[in-house]
Amino acid sequence: LKYAATLTHTSTMPHRLFSYSLALGLLANAAWADAPPAVAIDVGHSLAAPGALAASGATEFSFNQRQARLLQQALSADGVTSRLIGEAGDMTQLTDRTLLARQQRLFVSVHHDSVQPQYLSDASRFHGYSVFVSRKNPYPAQSLACAREVARALSAAGETPTLHHAEPIAGENRPLADASLGIYWFDDLVVLKTARQPALLVEHGVIVNPQEEARLMLPDVENKLARAVADGLRRCLLAQGITN
Repeated sequence: LKYAATLTHTSTMPHRLFSYSLALGLLANAAWADAPPAVAIDVGHSLAAPGALAASGATEFSFNQRQARLLQQALSADGVTSRLIGEAGDMTQLTDRTLLARQQRLFVSVHHDSVQPQYLSDASRFHGYSVFVSRKNPYPAQSLACAREVARALSAAGETPTLHHAEPIAGENRPLADASLGIYWFDDLVVLKTARQPALLVEHGVIVNPQEEARLMLPDVENKLARAVADGLRRCLLAQGITN
């Protein structure tokens, strides 16, 4: 009987520990569920101001919308929560985007690229991604570090940067923050300088180039780009100690 009593007493201990652990887990899950999404994904441009026109006549906004949705899916697959901003195409005030994103820990604006008007007739020679950050953002060093993570992931996926935004002409002349990775300073870009958190803008490719546009419309390429950007953002969040 003494042995049975001891056995009964000790056998309840794992159960109590399990219940305690389960309670902590439920509390943690509840806190995680109530926490704001970690990443704000800004869908560049809108229906009223659709951005660049691709070689086919498709709007940049349509490219940005698809790519932003794929990025959200890629982040979700990694357990990273995110919020789409401007997905419906009805946001015209740029500062409204960063205001809506004020609770997120990282801001990324999704875009596709063009060239200056004098080059449109020869647009086929322009291709590649570029990433922009602002020194007027409250966190310029962290923004640049995140841009490097994204650019490295794009490079590892086989993408190459375009350096045409550094050309000393009207509309370009952007200083390079990292030439090897295609990262530029664009200090007065509104969504970057008014963001409350580290922020970057990704140009996924040059859609005025017919060959580049066709490539960027391939589902495998769209998914590859989303996967690469998500990998870079995840590494950036981990460096900041953010796990969701």
